[in-house]
Amino acid sequence: MLITMIKTFNANHKTLRCFKSLLTAIAITSTFSSVAEIIPSEQVIKDITFLAADDLKGRASFSPEIDRAANYLAKRFADMGLQPLSANKTGNKSASFLQSFTVSQIQPQAVNVMLNDVEIKAENLAIATTMANVNWQQTGAQVHIITKDDDMRDTLRELNQRGGQHLVIINTAHEKSFKAYQNYFSRGLTKLTLEHRGAIVMVLSDESKINSYKVSASAKITEQSLTNVVAVLPAQEAKNANEIVLYSSHYDHLGVTQDGKQVYNGADDDASGTTAILNLAQYYAQQGNNKRTLMFSAFTAEEIGGFGSKYFSQQVNPDDVVAMINIEMIGKPSKFGAGTMWMTGMERSNLGALLNEKLSAQNKEIFKDPYPEQGLFYRSDNATLARLGVPAHSFSSTQLDKDQHYHQVTDDINSLDLVSMHKVIESLAIATQSLVDGMVTPTRIDKAQVSAQGKIY
Repeated sequence: MLITMIKTFNANHKTLRCFKSLLTAIAITSTFSSVAEIIPSEQVIKDITFLAADDLKGRASFSPEIDRAANYLAKRFADMGLQPLSANKTGNKSASFLQSFTVSQIQPQAVNVMLNDVEIKAENLAIATTMANVNWQQTGAQVHIITKDDDMRDTLRELNQRGGQHLVIINTAHEKSFKAYQNYFSRGLTKLTLEHRGAIVMVLSDESKINSYKVSASAKITEQSLTNVVAVLPAQEAKNANEIVLYSSHYDHLGVTQDGKQVYNGADDDASGTTAILNLAQYYAQQGNNKRTLMFSAFTAEEIGGFGSKYFSQQVNPDDVVAMINIEMIGKPSKFGAGTMWMTGMERSNLGALLNEKLSAQNKEIFKDPYPEQGLFYRSDNATLARLGVPAHSFSSTQLDKDQHYHQVTDDINSLDLVSMHKVIESLAIATQSLVDGMVTPTRIDKAQVSAQGKIY
């Protein structure tokens, strides 16, 4: 079998070592043999090898290479016999699996500020804006002063969620944090919509009383296209057709280094999760007995703000989504052992408990997020649907406190444990079967308990 796989994939020597490791472990792991073939390891390897290959150049948003990845995913879904989302809605058989939309990119061009008739140096200014032009003279903005004892991040977060136009004077005791925001804002913002017009202008200054101010700023706004890949496996029973179980991942990553010489392959983040949804889709399509509608979505632009999931959430009724299984970085063993996983926000719904009821027969379980201080519930695409009340959680095995490859060029296929990853995918298939069968329905997430998204940045 190994010789056949080598010829099939024409892989490099690093990947071949992974193949050998995977095949050996599958052969000797008898405790998992009862479920080891529900998802073929050969297809898992083929998918992640393609997605994490050097010639996809890190699948950066807006790149030609991410379009190649999207076309691969669309073909895989088509070959399984799944339907595009638009075809499921309208019956249009020529519809596409590619769900394209536009976003606005906002790049600051200039910002000038005078406080109390004194011009502020550019090195002490920063701006986040959704407006092409800002002109404030004594009026037009709310003025806020952040003293050395105030929490700068909390204040900016609250202003961002409130929206509007704000001039923020920040004490120099916060210079390090100010520089971090300045660097972030200087790269520009991307917004799904510009319906909210607002701006936050930050000034690093020890002024404690503002008698007069004058602000002028400009930004260049351009539109660019992004694409999700969404497939549907319709329910086999009409009475459950409006109930959706959503499996998701993001297929974008960081692209290449600034000099273009090295690739951020994103094998774990998140080619591993995207490989999982492909193979779960294939498994359920072959089973052909899903009582609920199953939806499989590979989101774009998670790494630059989660715009794929934001757009997707506007194309479905969130009340119809029974659960969202968002798969994020499953390529390495978790702290709980090889083949295990954990989920974010377990306390926010009873989804985890329901999944563990199915896994208990295998003497397995999904663990609670071991890194609550990292705020991971809000750091992936599940957060968008959770804000709408969906029991939306991310499932992962990464050890973020120890992972030396996270967002590094070393996150390639050679850094993965493909045996552990395969077991996680198998476990997800087993754990979610009762959702697919319509036997269980998780409690909804309390929308009031999920932090709102920012309106400006």
